[in-house]
Amino acid sequence: MIVVDTFAAVRAETGSVPSALVPTMGFLHEGHLSLVEVATEVSDRVVMSLFVNPLQFDEAGDLDRYPRDLERDAALAESAGIDVLFAPSAEEMYPIDPATRVTVAGVSSGMEGAHRSGHFDGVATVVAKLFAGIRPAFAIFGRKDAQQLAVVRRMARDLSFPVEIIGSPTVRETDGLALSSRNVFLGEEDRSVALGLSGGLFAAAEAARGGERDGAALEGLVRDAVTAAGADLEYATLADAFTAEPIGTVDREVFLAVAARVGAVRLIDNVVLW
Repeated sequence: MIVVDTFAAVRAETGSVPSALVPTMGFLHEGHLSLVEVATEVSDRVVMSLFVNPLQFDEAGDLDRYPRDLERDAALAESAGIDVLFAPSAEEMYPIDPATRVTVAGVSSGMEGAHRSGHFDGVATVVAKLFAGIRPAFAIFGRKDAQQLAVVRRMARDLSFPVEIIGSPTVRETDGLALSSRNVFLGEEDRSVALGLSGGLFAAAEAARGGERDGAALEGLVRDAVTAAGADLEYATLADAFTAEPIGTVDREVFLAVAARVGAVRLIDNVVLW
């Protein structure tokens, strides 16, 4: 594996080989590594980016607390089969304060967009820069961030990036908790509270498999489980899988998303239904 810190160096290492990009903010876990498995299936040249993007944090304290360990991440990336690890500085990504931001209207307005001002503008902007600077043929994103996946797909289509966006299933710990870099901040008691998110989603998914199609009923199962566990619910929303538009009935591919705070830790999760 080669570690580089400039766009030019990434392009020099990938050359004319169609590459697959795995964008991350580091502090890798099994969820990230599962994306690498998908990437190696579609390309012989896999690039992982590792950059904690300040544009997508609406709280400065959250940015400061985000865990970082480049040496650990590099070892995991190499063992997973990454060919090129792109670990740029903030100066490489944003040589000057960017006057241009990418906004994906509609898709980014609800759920996370409503609770995290400017978050998806930051995501879309940094992903657009990665696509333009690295020029991958494929890009792999986790379905755990279902709305983010919808935003990136729409952005890539609208801006005619010649990249295929691939969504990879959510990876969970043995107790059902969705893998997240934020899980390291959960104490033992907090963790049991956090399981209300996945527990509610699993109950809703089971109800959907049994024939329940009413969005309000499915959302209610999630809300009840989260609040019963003691978490502070922000939303439980059924949405179209491709537009992220809230809908009232399971009549197409949809995802049921939840966000809640467990103490000082904000968690998100979802299940895909249909």
